[in-house]
Amino acid sequence: MVFSSAPFIFIFLPVVFLAYSLTPGMRGKNVMLTIASLLFYAYGEPAFVLVMLGSIVLNYAFARVIAFCGSAGGRKAVLAISVIFNLALIGVFKYAGFFVETLNSAAGLSLPVPEIALPIGISFFTFQALSYVIDVYRDPSTVQNDLGKVMLYISFFPQLIAGPIVKYHDIAPYLDHRVCDTDEITAGIHRFVTGLAKKMFLANSMGAVADMMFGLREADMSMGTAWIGAVCYAMQIFFDFSGYSDMAIGIGHMFGFTIKENFDHPYISTSMKEFWRRWHISLSTWFKEYLYIPMGGSRAGAAKTEINKLIVFFATGLWHGASFTFIIWGMIHGISVVAEDLLGRASGRKDKKPSVISKGVGWIYTILIVVTAFVIFRADTPADGFVMIREMFTGFCGSDASFNTCMEALDPYNITMFAACCFCCFPHRKLTPLLREHGAPAYAVTILLFVLAALEIAGAAFNPFIYFRF
Repeated sequence: MVFSSAPFIFIFLPVVFLAYSLTPGMRGKNVMLTIASLLFYAYGEPAFVLVMLGSIVLNYAFARVIAFCGSAGGRKAVLAISVIFNLALIGVFKYAGFFVETLNSAAGLSLPVPEIALPIGISFFTFQALSYVIDVYRDPSTVQNDLGKVMLYISFFPQLIAGPIVKYHDIAPYLDHRVCDTDEITAGIHRFVTGLAKKMFLANSMGAVADMMFGLREADMSMGTAWIGAVCYAMQIFFDFSGYSDMAIGIGHMFGFTIKENFDHPYISTSMKEFWRRWHISLSTWFKEYLYIPMGGSRAGAAKTEINKLIVFFATGLWHGASFTFIIWGMIHGISVVAEDLLGRASGRKDKKPSVISKGVGWIYTILIVVTAFVIFRADTPADGFVMIREMFTGFCGSDASFNTCMEALDPYNITMFAACCFCCFPHRKLTPLLREHGAPAYAVTILLFVLAALEIAGAAFNPFIYFRF
């Protein structure tokens, strides 16, 4: 069940919100939300509810043993077992087939490739479980004795299947006490509708164009079709995922939870380092807190720091899926960040304020790297991605078919939606607060966007959520 579907918007969410409002007491509300979250997951993955429940119970047990173990060595051993278990869980379901295929290709073997169905959201709920166990290891006093609260933290339906990745120490206060007043609810509804509009109009329109261009034969591709496809996909993935995050954050507010922001206008970044401070913030901060810093971070010298960053970006790429396209995408970003570090140290300009010109140059090269890397990310194979990148920079002689495809894509509606995407990529410090205030303009905009989005849902034949695959 996706947030932009009629069953969720007109049945599941209103029923759950009404039941939550009528349920007395915080314990009762927690139980009610947990049951609703399990039903939400079971709607599309009934068998895999057991996998998630097994993960929750075992990680709850790991944390309890760590908290009450008197030996430092014993706590470390249990933590190691927990990490191995969680990584193995992801490895079996998400990467087993990929590893066997890679081994067969590298060693010339013919081992049978396992075909294992992938539970939706396994990377998200496993990382949340890991953060809980690691937090307890670092501070045993944070252990949660109530299994139901751990279950709610991991399974809470707004962020269950596509994030944002919620760390336990960020959500723990809301498990015992939260305020759900009229202002919080209306702010949540507005944020949800904003995300829904992003998804239905911006992401879907750009996605349809991107699919058209990425589906072309090599002979029908040109510089025009390649750039249109690359830029439209960059817009699609941003508004698809940021729209989902907006909806998740909005639903969280409706139930009294504050979920941290996941995006902060990443396409205005003037460096790759800045891009990763603005893009998929919950994932980048998770890897920083639970992988980069434990490996030594920047404390072990310049060379080890850059190696640690490359490892993190390799893991970031692999986290997205069992394919070399994701690994290459991650390494493009990692190498770019390391190159910025090296050039910054070599130039000695680290502490100097950049000029307008240098910011402009930085923005251009950052966008070029981001858009180009997303071509590899979107392609079915690395070879397909490199073909499209080649056309982006050398495909001057297009065929009649490529010209006609460009003209088909550049219709008035798509041009309007692209202009809206560009507008929404930038912060509007006066307009955004106005629309979030509780008043007639905000209510009117919210109602209008919801009506238009509902009409779009009713007639939409193209409505994917691309981050579900991760």
